[in-house]
Amino acid sequence: MASQRRRSSATAVFLLLSLLLLLQSAAAYPQGKRQNVAVFWGRNKAEGSLSSICDSGDYNIVIISFLSVFGHGKYWLDLSGHDLRDVGADIRHCQSKGVYMLLSIGGDGDQYSLPSSKSAADVAESLYYSVLGGDRPGAFHPFGDDTIVNGVDFFIDSGPADHYDDLANRINDYNQNIRDPIGIMLTATVRCSYPDPRMKAALDTKLFRRIHVRFYDDATCSYNHAGLAGVMAQWDRWSATYPDGQIFLGLVAANVTGKNDMVGVGELRDKLLPAVQNTDTYGGVMLWNSYYDSLTHYGRYVKDLA
Repeated sequence: MASQRRRSSATAVFLLLSLLLLLQSAAAYPQGKRQNVAVFWGRNKAEGSLSSICDSGDYNIVIISFLSVFGHGKYWLDLSGHDLRDVGADIRHCQSKGVYMLLSIGGDGDQYSLPSSKSAADVAESLYYSVLGGDRPGAFHPFGDDTIVNGVDFFIDSGPADHYDDLANRINDYNQNIRDPIGIMLTATVRCSYPDPRMKAALDTKLFRRIHVRFYDDATCSYNHAGLAGVMAQWDRWSATYPDGQIFLGLVAANVTGKNDMVGVGELRDKLLPAVQNTDTYGGVMLWNSYYDSLTHYGRYVKDLA
């Protein structure tokens, strides 16, 4: 009974926070043009705590990464050594500051896939009852009984493409049980070259409100290698296919992999951002990742430009 009361309290808080987020957005951006900066957190223990990331004021969306094992009856959260006992309180702290909190599934590992529609249904059910507000006795809540995230990000970078459309539909079905005005947010993080074959069927459900396009790790469409024309050729294809979604410009926050993909602030300010901001689908900037940003403080500049 105590667990159920805590879960009901968490749901009530989530509803209030969602309403607050909605009202803040409407008041500050009456034309619906809220400036968004998202960042991935959980890739390096040296990046700092989740609460410190939110306290920086550099981001209004934080994507916790990754739920890296799923689809075969097993689940595993890989947060690079961060203590899960601290994460729940930090999520609630971030939400109290108006920061959207998403949980990203997938990553660059090979321990996830959806071999059947039933496995997609099982993963959706697990997500709903563990982190999305569902109330079921005995459910495991990795962030604690009183902590709920605002949505799920699909970062499907390995394995077959099968049944991610089923997973999106199943998660969306749970929105009928969500009473807040925003509901469970679905986002996707994809490779920049259109289409991303692993996410094409899922994105074609049109259930994803935001698409983070990674304009790095691919010389054919990263700014420093392909130039503005190369970026815009792919941006326009994503925009044309998903005109009702918000497209995020995915950027790497440091040059630490030897690929020289980090866009200089001057180039970003004077050329790249004006070009994408001149399109109807521009939604904001996504940064990979908070550890890289802790080395360069790139996000401090991006937030004033995005």
